[in-house]
Amino acid sequence: MRIGWIGLGTMGAPMARHLVAAGHDVAVHNRTTTTARRFVGAHGGTLVPTPADAARDADVVCTMVGNDHDVRAVVLEADGVLDALPSDALLIDHTTTSAALARDLAAHHPRFVDAPVSGGQAGAESGQLTIMCGGAAADVGAARGVFEAYAKAVTHIGPTGHGQLAKMANQICIAGIVQGLAEALHFAERTGVDRTRVIEAISQGAAGSWQMTNRSATMIEGRYDFGFAVDWMVKDLGFVLDEARRSGTRLDLTEMVAGFYREVQAAGGNRWDTSSLLTRLEARAD
Repeated sequence: MRIGWIGLGTMGAPMARHLVAAGHDVAVHNRTTTTARRFVGAHGGTLVPTPADAARDADVVCTMVGNDHDVRAVVLEADGVLDALPSDALLIDHTTTSAALARDLAAHHPRFVDAPVSGGQAGAESGQLTIMCGGAAADVGAARGVFEAYAKAVTHIGPTGHGQLAKMANQICIAGIVQGLAEALHFAERTGVDRTRVIEAISQGAAGSWQMTNRSATMIEGRYDFGFAVDWMVKDLGFVLDEARRSGTRLDLTEMVAGFYREVQAAGGNRWDTSSLLTRLEARAD
């Protein structure tokens, strides 16, 4: 397929790389041109100067940028995707955004799929992402030909915006799990228990989780300079809490953990991995 790809950040670059490796004709655009030039030099594809150029004559355009504002800029503003996207082409947004934005994009281009992902940088690098989709069944079906390059699981959740709502549920779960893991490690340390042996024991039972398997060792070592950044989690949980207020949903734990992440930001941990919730407990204990 002829695919326009916009956004070559931590997640977008490996996803686009998988598309090139799968044999698709990929035109890439990134806000920082040097990043796009390095990508094309290392992996292939064609560098284009604007989102509109990425969309011109494309079968599919995918966006993977930062937030609602960024998506609106690359899709709706001058020289944006919709300036050149063929009417029968598919527009896919992998960015984690508000559900309201997804519905707005679908109003501008009917063949739209909101398709946020889970699995982090490691999942993007290995091509093992989980994708939650909102949109028409036929469009989600057509998108699977793209997704197979970098996803291990694709689920059609429902109509437009429901992919983003599912991603919000995902972030609710992660926030609670990471806070629980942080408290368990903090408790073990303060009571003099060997934290590595505790994890070895409890990870085999009902307490086990992806976060425990993949993040407990680095939390014990105090390493957070990788992974999904706190800034992005604060952004995502903001979407969750906005949606909760609109729907009259009470999310006590999520609201509390969102506040904890803001404390980590205030301590300078904006770009730390989300597992850095442990740092605020350690700071309070000092």
